[in-house]
This record gives sequence, C-alpha cells and structure tokens, in this order.
Amino acid sequence: MQNPSNEHIRQILEGTKTIAVVGLSNNPEKTSYQISKIMQENGYRIIPVNPTVDEVLGERAYDSLVDIKESVDIINVFRRPEYLPEIAKEATQLDCKVFWAQQGITNEEAYHFLDDKGFTVIMDLCIKVAHAVLVKK
Repeated sequence: MQNPSNEHIRQILEGTKTIAVVGLSNNPEKTSYQISKIMQENGYRIIPVNPTVDEVLGERAYDSLVDIKESVDIINVFRRPEYLPEIAKEATQLDCKVFWAQQGITNEEAYHFLDDKGFTVIMDLCIKVAHAVLVKK
C-alpha cells in the first residue's frame, strides 16, 4: 500500500468540492466532527454518512454511501479498519474515484480492491492535516 505523492494529493484537494464522510459523528468532541467542521469551514461541502444520526453540521445524513444521489469527490472514512472492505464495495457504486481512510486506518484488502477498480486510495493520513500542509490559501 502506498499513498499518492503530496502533489497528487494537493491536486485532489484543490479539485474537490464535496466530501462524503463515512462515520461522521454529531458529537462535537469526536475527531470526525472536528475535522469535518474544519473542512467545511475551508469551503468543502460535507455529506454525513451515518445511520444513527439525521443531520450533522447542517447537512442531511445518509444511512450509507449508496443512498447518496449527488456527485461526491472524496469518500473520507472514519470507521475501524475491519469495516473498510464493505465500505469500499459501496464506494464503487458512486461516481467517485477517491477513497480516503483517516489517520490510523488501513486495510490491505480494501486498498487492493479499490486500486483494481481505478480508485485513488489514501490511507492512514488525516485529510485536515494534508489540507493544511498542501493547499495554499
């Protein structure tokens, strides 16, 4: 497993408008909420994917990725590694080609499955940190 170059990640972030966040909590103390809020404040549209909430950060939440009927640029995942293969399979049903697992999250099976399907796969990297370091305002 190897992440794309910093230049490629920068290009992805600069070309992105919408991020579907799998596992986004409505608890302001959770990392998923804090990171998504910062990304929202930086101009990205956040689409929460969490069957246990109705709304997060002012956006309607969806039960799963397959329920989203609009365009998504990045699928950002805040779930434990064992859930990644199932989420990866759902990801292939969207018109999206970037799958991003947050810092500390990797899954070899999901990585190879998505790589074979033509996805850009980023794992074990915080999207907020990458944005802060790579995207110049």
